[in-house]
Amino acid sequence: WTRAQRMTAINAVLCDLSGTLHVGRDAIPGAPEALEKLRGSGVKVIFVTNTTKDSSGALYAKLTGMGFKIRKEEIWSSLSAAKSLIQEKKLRPMLLLSESAMEDFRDIDTTTPNAVVVGLAPSLFDYAHLNAAFRLLQEEKAQLFAIHKGRYMKRKDGLSMGPGGFVSALEYATGATAAIIGKPASSFFQTGLSKIEAKAAEAVMIGDDVRDDVGGAQACGIRGMLVQTGKYTKGDESRWRCGEVVM
Repeated sequence: WTRAQRMTAINAVLCDLSGTLHVGRDAIPGAPEALEKLRGSGVKVIFVTNTTKDSSGALYAKLTGMGFKIRKEEIWSSLSAAKSLIQEKKLRPMLLLSESAMEDFRDIDTTTPNAVVVGLAPSLFDYAHLNAAFRLLQEEKAQLFAIHKGRYMKRKDGLSMGPGGFVSALEYATGATAAIIGKPASSFFQTGLSKIEAKAAEAVMIGDDVRDDVGGAQACGIRGMLVQTGKYTKGDESRWRCGEVVM
């Protein structure tokens, strides 16, 4: 952190979810208690997540089921940001999303698609679906959106590929460049700040992804804290100019 940042009080916390508070359906030991202690300090808290496997309802139910005292409106997800963008731009997307995530998009018109929106959809990342997306992008000049471009994530059985590699495959095949909706996009962080009426200079982002959580936050003037849980691997902090490492 810069000297000015060190002297500025922290009044707001943007906190990642998967890999930071929980892995799969298991809370990281001590995380619920740490969250309550954080709330007790009086700082504003918002949860900013790139999780695209679960619908907003399923994610909230999962978190509360793990013992986290969280209000649904405190969660700002890349899925929510994607839906807002689709509605704002009046897009008719081909949605490469999980069955659960699709619950949030039931009211979206997907006929004659003019956009391809990619989230985490393991069951759809096969040749047939990716080739259909390729044809829309190549032949129909549809717009390409990545809900996020995460390289990998932490699951209970180990590290697993995120959607980033599949987005990159579509970019390579078509020459298109995907617009990223969630972290590390600055607009995603700025919206999170606005929801809790906080300024970047007084906020800190806590997460397990050195590039998307810490790097993305720092690019917006938000301090970054990297936790050594979730997808963190030894040496991540030296591969990016990150703000702080929290055990």
